[in-house]
Amino acid sequence: MRKFISIETTSFLEIVLHPTFYLAAIAAFLLGVSKSGIKGIAVLIVTSLVLVYGARASTGILMPLLLMGDVFAIIYYNRFCQWKYILKMIPWMIFGVLIGVFYGYNINENSFRLGMAVIILFSVILMYSWDRKKNKTVPTHWSFAGALGITAGFTTMVGNLAGAFTNLYFLAQKLPKNEFIGTAAWLYFLINVFKLPFHVFVWETVQLDSLKISLLLAPFVALGLYVGVKLVKKIKENAYRKLILLFTALGALIIIFQ
Repeated sequence: MRKFISIETTSFLEIVLHPTFYLAAIAAFLLGVSKSGIKGIAVLIVTSLVLVYGARASTGILMPLLLMGDVFAIIYYNRFCQWKYILKMIPWMIFGVLIGVFYGYNINENSFRLGMAVIILFSVILMYSWDRKKNKTVPTHWSFAGALGITAGFTTMVGNLAGAFTNLYFLAQKLPKNEFIGTAAWLYFLINVFKLPFHVFVWETVQLDSLKISLLLAPFVALGLYVGVKLVKKIKENAYRKLILLFTALGALIIIFQ
């Protein structure tokens, strides 16, 4: 897959002036909106960054931005966190991350890209099916948490795409909105901290060149966080989620055929 912006670029000005940088900036803004509590757009964020930087490199660029959003979310929503759900989910997610580290490290860029596209499409189908389901009673047996946790851990390591699976788990527990957001915030923060050394020392996707791009995108994340806090109590998600799922599916197809 051709990268529109090389992470080896040495000039900040060259990065910012490249036309596709602004697609990455929009993705960073949406990341801030997502971390402030408006869920369901993570796949669009990942798709956009893959189109700009490539599948593997984009995972490293995204890591510092995710942690930035996580820190804000745990500060803002900390009082709503329900730790018992994190304790049930996080061991399985750690196991899934470790599987993802091995899998992602031993495949080439084309296979990595195809795998991410398949995960994106599967996530879209999963979220769409959930939205349409009339009876939303979901099993709460430990095996349910285990299956979703391993899948979430694997997908978050390979493509930062755990949202569809963790959302299903928290919905199954019937958490109110603020408890949902606060619990998810701490879960993502802990998992992203766990993932970071693997990105630095194993995959080597977080490096000085990638941090340069992350730094340039950070202000857009901050703006998204501010806007997201304002919107989280007002926005109606039904039509919005359908559009996001449609554009996300198209983005995945572009990744496959580019």
